[in-house]
Amino acid sequence: MPILTLKLSIPIFVSRLLLLWVLASPYAIAITPLDLPSLQSLTDYRPKIPLRVYTSDNVLIGEFGQERRDFVAIKDIPLIQRQALLAIEDSRFYEHGGVDYKGVVRAALADLTGGLKQGASTITMQVARDFFLTKEKLFSRKLTEVMLAYKIERELTKDQILEIYMNQVYLGQRAYGFSSAARVYFGKQLKDVTIAQAAMLAGLPQAPSSINPIANPTRAKQRQQLVLKRMLDLGYITAAQYKTALQEDIHVQAEGQSVNSHAQYAAEMVRQVVYAQFKEETYTRGINVITTLVSADQDAAYAAVRRQVMAYDQRHGFRGPEASITLPRNAAERQKLIEATLQKHPASDELLSAVVVAATPKAVHAVLAGGDEINITGEGLRWAASGLASKAAVALKIKPGSVIRVEKEAKGGWRITQMPAVGAALVALNNQTGAYRALVGGFDFNASEFNHATQAWRQPGSAIKPFIYAAAIDKGFSPGTIINDAPIVLTSAETGGQPWEPQNDDGVYDGAISLRTALAQSKNVVAVRVLRAITPQFAHDFLPRFGFDPAKQPVNYTLALGTGSVTPTQMASAYSVFANGGYQINPYLIQKVADTRGNVLFEAKPVVPAQESARVLDARDAFITDSMLREVTVSGTGAAASQKLGRHDLAGKTGTSSDAVDGWFAGYSGNTTAVAWLGFDDPKSLGTREFGATVALPIWIDFMRENLSGKPPQLPTPPAGVSQSGGDWKYDEFLVNGGVQTLDLDPLQRLKVFFGP
Repeated sequence: MPILTLKLSIPIFVSRLLLLWVLASPYAIAITPLDLPSLQSLTDYRPKIPLRVYTSDNVLIGEFGQERRDFVAIKDIPLIQRQALLAIEDSRFYEHGGVDYKGVVRAALADLTGGLKQGASTITMQVARDFFLTKEKLFSRKLTEVMLAYKIERELTKDQILEIYMNQVYLGQRAYGFSSAARVYFGKQLKDVTIAQAAMLAGLPQAPSSINPIANPTRAKQRQQLVLKRMLDLGYITAAQYKTALQEDIHVQAEGQSVNSHAQYAAEMVRQVVYAQFKEETYTRGINVITTLVSADQDAAYAAVRRQVMAYDQRHGFRGPEASITLPRNAAERQKLIEATLQKHPASDELLSAVVVAATPKAVHAVLAGGDEINITGEGLRWAASGLASKAAVALKIKPGSVIRVEKEAKGGWRITQMPAVGAALVALNNQTGAYRALVGGFDFNASEFNHATQAWRQPGSAIKPFIYAAAIDKGFSPGTIINDAPIVLTSAETGGQPWEPQNDDGVYDGAISLRTALAQSKNVVAVRVLRAITPQFAHDFLPRFGFDPAKQPVNYTLALGTGSVTPTQMASAYSVFANGGYQINPYLIQKVADTRGNVLFEAKPVVPAQESARVLDARDAFITDSMLREVTVSGTGAAASQKLGRHDLAGKTGTSSDAVDGWFAGYSGNTTAVAWLGFDDPKSLGTREFGATVALPIWIDFMRENLSGKPPQLPTPPAGVSQSGGDWKYDEFLVNGGVQTLDLDPLQRLKVFFGP
């Protein structure tokens, strides 16, 4: 707790002279306050270090805590940074005993003569003030500060004091300590700062909130130049180094860029897990979490979701301004209201919010956050022309006071756009171990923290069909089995309710086709016929092998059309069983948890496919189903994948739920399984011309293009017990006359030849 001091206000220069007299007095020890606090908080210094979350390749993706802070031992703080600080704050630090008499005299004379204002506080005095005292400028507080400085100097070494100061001092932008500030402002470790950067950091303690390079670049630069001059005068740097540092163009990160913002959903997942274990210590203990995410994959997933969600949104037209305000006539009041309004509509990456101040069908004049004004004309207006028409509907009308979204065009101009309303997710797993490679739970975490990747239970549509077919293959079907793709009516006796006539989405029926072709073309009627053959109960009991929750799947014929509920993560885990040869995996995100001292608190030990205990599907079933999924990406509904990626080692399946409420693509190549999903949180149709192939497959393709870049094609090796016959794969024991097995599923009794009694 801060020490209470007598509120005796004295002019600063008088207080400094009085302080000199007291310190010079032989009776100084007699007036030392008797209630000086214990220095345990210094001798056992434990700074509040936030929770930090990293990718597997050490990219910071999350930081949770009120203070951005690191702890760096004095031996690891670069000499140039220590010299820069001492040059401007306390050049005689290693010479004085806690109070610099010369500094007090110099400051007092500057006060009297009107010279350059300068502080008289040493680093030791600042440590005393920051840890134990209030900020009031009182003589009695200053005296206590001095006495505390003497006590600190008696109990700690100079290096200990400097170490505490350089880790504790506030340097703006929620950054405490020089290591944290180097990361926040320059995106680098403290050991890597240049002389110019070290000088800029050293200038911050004087006024961290108002002269930091984000808040005020001009004043920060002026302060840096003063620090560099002091370093030159003290011999810390040469004239050549001084000149080079002055000329260095320092790149400063924008606010918030010290943390990669492309993995906020994953970082929040980690925070919740850690908080459940450590409660409030989560934000102060200095816990570091290494996730399984791969930064390149995560960035690719983020970009893919953003790009394709925007493409979908643009196809469906302008919905109107985000909000509207009434602009005051008074210029100052108008600007104040605009600033307040735009704070409620923060930027979403490249999508900036703006308030319209003038609008015609040919030009829109708007104000951005920060006060910059922009003009939008020509092509930049075309997409939102419906909102600028003279007879535009009220909900669409762009007028003065409208809050809109804009983005910079490649040629330098501006265009009107909007925040998408549709939800999306992309999950990528290492299909051998279950480790997340990438996870994007939505378009913008700041707009909605709902994680569609793990929390959205949605109908999978045709993306469920491979699991129905895998169950059929386990029963004895083969890819070459011929099924009648013709209209069918299930009776009340079969459905247990009303008669049901399933239909193909495109209304086209091809007659006798193979199971392989039926899956590639996503034939609904064939899927229902197959399910009728193996029974809904058998298929339902088969699904948990892949990690599906049976309670969320129906035990009826609609199961074949994906009327149950799954999450994108669950779907990625399920498809991984086909990718890895029949082993169930358990998705995991946290690889290692350690404290600030490096002690490992947790380390994941995933069950890998080499352990046969994880096998849930016969290797033959997995291989044959995999071969059918590869056909989907070559000649079926997912053919765009092979065409656009230019490779033929892809496998997957599109999915579109009833009325196109959900769009899916689930697929894999090599050791990566990825699932993309698109849909509205308040379920409604994505559009009569939208399918999994149009809304989700493009996301998957964009992601896999980056994921597979530079990797050679990988194809599975046929397991023992399968052979090719008639141009397709079969179980050896089900080969019939070396040809294609043909089944007419009506009547069902004829299946006994195939399945046995």
